[in-house]
Amino acid sequence: MKIYPIEAGNFKLDGGAMFGVVPKSIWSLTNPADSNNLIDIAARCMLIEDGKRLTLVDNGMGDKQSEKFFGYYHQWGDHSIDNSLKKYGFHRDDITDVFMTHLHFDHVGGAIQWNKDRTGYEPAFKNAHFWTNENHWQWAIKPNNREKASFLKENLIPMQESGRLQFINRSGKSYQDKTELNFGILFADGHTEKQMLPHIQIDGKTIVFMADLLPTAGHLPIPYVTGYDTRPLLSIDEKEQFLSTAADQEYYLWLEHDAHNEIITVQHTEKGVRLKDVYTYNELFN
Repeated sequence: MKIYPIEAGNFKLDGGAMFGVVPKSIWSLTNPADSNNLIDIAARCMLIEDGKRLTLVDNGMGDKQSEKFFGYYHQWGDHSIDNSLKKYGFHRDDITDVFMTHLHFDHVGGAIQWNKDRTGYEPAFKNAHFWTNENHWQWAIKPNNREKASFLKENLIPMQESGRLQFINRSGKSYQDKTELNFGILFADGHTEKQMLPHIQIDGKTIVFMADLLPTAGHLPIPYVTGYDTRPLLSIDEKEQFLSTAADQEYYLWLEHDAHNEIITVQHTEKGVRLKDVYTYNELFN
């Protein structure tokens, strides 16, 4: 098994929204904001090569939304899924599976694209199955008012209509047990219903794809949860339990949304679990 970073494109989000009730004077020490209070955000996806299976974990915003839509997110840099895949010798048509940690637009928008004459939508990975879980799917297609703007029908319904939507079978499984895609999954409900965090065993290491349980290294203190979380008190409990385990087990945490820190480890301190080391992908795997 091999893994690769797939950079789907950087953007910016309001720092206050990303840190909830934490004052700007504190969160700006680790995540400095620009004059509009916006902080740097990445969409650092992961490609897992496992025999003949190529699984892409999350896929960014995509490019099918309107200019007005993208104007809210201030995209920057020159990253793209196609360029990242090409860097490692792959093409989007090689992808066999698209695993989605959850169905918010910044995690799944790249899965669906316009068709050639822009009269409708089609899968952006024509040979891939799309993986979510049934609880989260039902949550997303009948969204609550809090998340309605994050679950976009044009991202979801075409997956179902393609006939290649698959649900992870989580019956009786712990996060340590391997699923259909040959990695374990931790389910977390604070950010959104049944978010899925892959646990990949490789080269004697456990790599955990953090999605929105830990967006950036600046979110390590337990109370630092985003304003987007639907159940913030549950997020706090889930973070506390996970980070304690991550420190004990020496997990490597793959940060999807941290534009400046790719992979981190954590340790127990007198102030709680805190940052231990920061790594680039090349430092760990090349």
